[in-house]
Amino acid sequence: MAKIHDLKILPQHFTDVKSGRKKAELRKNDRDFAVGDMLILREFTGTEYTGRQVCATVTHILKNCGFGLDDNYAILSIKLCRGKK
Repeated sequence: MAKIHDLKILPQHFTDVKSGRKKAELRKNDRDFAVGDMLILREFTGTEYTGRQVCATVTHILKNCGFGLDDNYAILSIKLCRGKK
């Protein structure tokens, strides 16, 4: 069953995700991410939330690939949710 993950994202990355330029997220894989999960990416300045957020769905996960990606991390390919920009 798909899960919803509420995550912080820095402003420079938030803008790129929201515009559609950034289509992947490097994350510590401590939440058992799965294809189909929804990410609520909330803009965070490092000290506070800005109130802006974007929704994305995980479409692919790259982990344990042996190409320099630490086993505790995953690259999540993402697609913006419709109507949630």
